[in-house]
Amino acid sequence: MVKRSRILAFFLIILLLGSAMGATSKGIIDRIKLGLDLQGGFEVLYKVEPVEKGQKIDREVMVSTADALDKRVNVLGVSEPNIQIEGDDRIRVQLAGVKDQNKAREILSTEANLSFRDVNDKKMLGGNDLAENGAEQSFDEYGAPSVAITLKDRDKFGQVTKQILDMAPENQLVIWLDFEEGKDSYKAERMKEKPKYLSAPAVTKVLNDKTVQITGDFSIEEAKELASLLDAGALPVKLDEQYSTSVGAKFGEQALNETILAGIIGILAIFAFMLVYYRFPGFIAVISLLIYIYLILLVFDWMNGVLTLPGIAALILGVGMAVDANIITYERIKEELKVGRTIKAAFETGSKNSLSTILDANFTTMIAAVVLFLYGASSVKGFATMLILSIFGSFATAVFGSRLFLGMWVKSGWFKNKPEWFGVKKSEIHNISENFDTLDLKTRFDKFDFVKHHNKFFLGSAALITAGLIILAVFRLNLAIDFSSGTRVEFLANSPLTTEVVKTELDKAGIQTDDIVISGDNKDIGVARYKGVLSKNEISELKGHFKEKFGSEPNVSTVSPTVGKELAKNAFIALLIASIGIIIYVTVRFEIHMALAAIVSLMHDAFLIVAVFSLLRIEVDLTFIAAILTIVGYSINDTIVTFDRMRENMQKKRKLKTPEDIADIVNTGLRQTLGRSVNTVLTVVITVVALLIFGSESIWNFSFALLIGLISGTYSSVFIAAQLWYVWKKKELKRKGTIKTYKEKRKYSDEPQV
Repeated sequence: MVKRSRILAFFLIILLLGSAMGATSKGIIDRIKLGLDLQGGFEVLYKVEPVEKGQKIDREVMVSTADALDKRVNVLGVSEPNIQIEGDDRIRVQLAGVKDQNKAREILSTEANLSFRDVNDKKMLGGNDLAENGAEQSFDEYGAPSVAITLKDRDKFGQVTKQILDMAPENQLVIWLDFEEGKDSYKAERMKEKPKYLSAPAVTKVLNDKTVQITGDFSIEEAKELASLLDAGALPVKLDEQYSTSVGAKFGEQALNETILAGIIGILAIFAFMLVYYRFPGFIAVISLLIYIYLILLVFDWMNGVLTLPGIAALILGVGMAVDANIITYERIKEELKVGRTIKAAFETGSKNSLSTILDANFTTMIAAVVLFLYGASSVKGFATMLILSIFGSFATAVFGSRLFLGMWVKSGWFKNKPEWFGVKKSEIHNISENFDTLDLKTRFDKFDFVKHHNKFFLGSAALITAGLIILAVFRLNLAIDFSSGTRVEFLANSPLTTEVVKTELDKAGIQTDDIVISGDNKDIGVARYKGVLSKNEISELKGHFKEKFGSEPNVSTVSPTVGKELAKNAFIALLIASIGIIIYVTVRFEIHMALAAIVSLMHDAFLIVAVFSLLRIEVDLTFIAAILTIVGYSINDTIVTFDRMRENMQKKRKLKTPEDIADIVNTGLRQTLGRSVNTVLTVVITVVALLIFGSESIWNFSFALLIGLISGTYSSVFIAAQLWYVWKKKELKRKGTIKTYKEKRKYSDEPQV
């Protein structure tokens, strides 16, 4: 009866969860807002500068400017703009899904401030004299579109019209938009048909009226836009573009479809691996992963987050990372089964002993993710946000979800005398009476003496690093405009492109550059870099030219030299802080020698990524830094799994008396954990390879950097970190004579219990 009730409870829970997920998933997905890189749009970073000498740019001015920009965005009809104040003098504006990007840029930065002047350009009234929300589109006496404005003070307007009358015969009240001191007179400006001139009505009598009608050969749409801008108010400052990027709608749609396809393929491959390798526990892991994906999307929806291309990549990577905790637990359970424990005892002990390793591995990744969020910019923050959610979600579903579901089956007694359901053959099981410990189990790697050849591994790594330094000295890094400043143009054609065609079209658009790369499966994507920073008008002309030529707007990004230097500086600081954080945590949880060995191996991994990118001339951009920090946080997982097992082996020995004792600790730890280390990395590699092959071209560099880091991380965990610890502990032994490995006040071990 107990057996049947627990199994029925399992299926009931799965049925209820599945029904809830199925009923709400579509709504959640529909509500999640897509970033500009997935639906098109643009982003711009403004530096706020004073309009006159002595003006202070304080917090109040920044808030006022952000409010004015928000009102202007409403003119565009963008439903969910993102306007953020950054630092003391910068404002970032992100407009996803905006239809007319050129118009949006113009509306954001234009002063849109009215001024009423006499024919000598003396200012009589300004935008501050308008009543709040006092502008609206109307029609003049001839039925032509106009703008009606309401003034604050009718008497003041009466005095102005009286002064104009006194100037007869030139009794005209000239109305300007964005008039600046030092411009030509209105007559000369009118002859040039400059758009800033609106109208110059003749004043025939004193007007004591609060309502004024402005005519200026408007269309209805232009009149509505001007009225909305006037209601939004004049900007209290000047805005200088420091960084901008725009994504065509066609690019965004293609990136979304490709990355989702890559995610589905990668996730299905992980599911297949878990089912084949871990049997029934693998099936439980698949259920937990489906719940994990749902929970991440649900929480992201609650947060009202904006999903970006790197964010989707983080979600897909998170699936590979989420399964790591399951693998560590299942391997522990298999070990307990092999020493003769019952399935129930093996489940309880294996789950308990794996918890500290899972916690340590997740926490180090969290350190890197938090640093990435604090120092990342724009879409990189989206990646970091999703990565943080993924860490919490994977820990919750693996530690609580998987164990709950698997525990229901184990405690039902269904698997009694059925270890093969857990991937353990009966021939591998020892008799419990032999007092066999999991640390005594034989492994398939027992013939390998990892420590014996540690100097060869060090020489090999030294050779790689030396080669990397030479490569960097010769080729240097192919820095993207994120770090070097300039303009980057990416366009999508309907047919294969050639460098000559792209160069010709760029010349027509006024850009001369030889830095052109053709990519894409059909050679239909062109990327060009230009050292100069294009103005908003030049970007407008460029986008119009390529839209006419290729049928879709190109992606255009510009970065000023100031911002480029700051991004490079922040990247270095982020890497430094993440490294220090990991050293402190690993020292507290393990010991200083393990912490330093782990950091050396991480720096080894990070440098190899840099060297490979330099050799292959792959562009280094912001997502590259995200990949480096992700590797710094994640690749230490294998090292922690190994160190955790080495720590258990040390507790068994109590004291290290000879170099052979230390070598035995390292060899045994590596042999016992190498299989699970490979499996945990393999699940993430599967998702990364899927992103590389099927994902968007925009995150190819990011995915490739991750792949190199994952492979290098596995190597460094086995052949660098553990070996360095051996060398340093041997020196400590020589100095002290004997090394104590067990501290009564700080018991790390979880002794196996039945």
